Amino acid sequence: MTTSVGIGLAFVAMLCWGFGDFLIQKSTRKIGDWETLFIICGFGALVLLPFVWRDIPAVISNPASKSFFILLACSVVLFIAALLDFEALKKGKLAVVEPIWSFEIPAAALLAFFILGERISWLQIVLIALLIAGLIAVSFHKVKSSLKRLLMEKGVILALVAAIVMGVANFLVGWGARVTDPLMVNFFLNVFITAVTAVYLIAKGKFSKTIRDAVFYRGVLLPMSILDNTAWVAFAFSMSLAPIAVAVALSESYIIVAVILGLAINKERIQFHQKSGLVLAIFSAIILATITGAS
Repeated sequence: MTTSVGIGLAFVAMLCWGFGDFLIQKSTRKIGDWETLFIICGFGALVLLPFVWRDIPAVISNPASKSFFILLACSVVLFIAALLDFEALKKGKLAVVEPIWSFEIPAAALLAFFILGERISWLQIVLIALLIAGLIAVSFHKVKSSLKRLLMEKGVILALVAAIVMGVANFLVGWGARVTDPLMVNFFLNVFITAVTAVYLIAKGKFSKTIRDAVFYRGVLLPMSILDNTAWVAFAFSMSLAPIAVAVALSESYIIVAVILGLAINKERIQFHQKSGLVLAIFSAIILATITGAS
């Protein structure tokens, strides 16, 4: 597979997260953070098991290896980041949380640069910066009120911390996908998070209720689990084939999907600055994908 395939998979992740975050928000408000995380990761572990079971002994047989350490670090950090993200979604509004989540991109890019020595061109850096600016502009419905809300609304600090931690997690997923393979890194972190959340739910006496909720709310939880796991698998593959900074930047453009859905389905109206941001983000993403895929 080539870099252009990795760019295409970043767009797949973008589309799946664009639809999936809406369902995650509904799920966390209906059944809770830990419950949602348990269901998503449990589903992912079961689906991926047939594809990786032959490679599991080689991974777990040497817990002192670099590969095992990266997979474990990836699982722990992503677990923390997911809880922070879910809590931000539960407490905050998407209009407040979304622009802050753009900080995942520079966090992952800086780690890729300093740890892996991954370099991208100045043109790619400029395009990523323009993409972030466009995403932030799209997220602000009214500039003055949005800025005030961004500074004052409860949950902003939580969303910022979540963005930075998720940026670290994104980098570790990409690194793990390179030292093992994209399916294995997703399976490993799904098993880890499923085990941790299951222990927590059992200790709190919520495990049985979570299973009942999984059946009762399956209309929301099943598509949510499919979309989120598809996004993470596509994301891991994209980072194993393309520069991590570019893959993260393109996949984070799912905000564009949310806005376009609002325009097409809900007939929403957006302000001039949002239209400008949307055009800037789409233009930057297309050019970034084109020059990266051609390199």
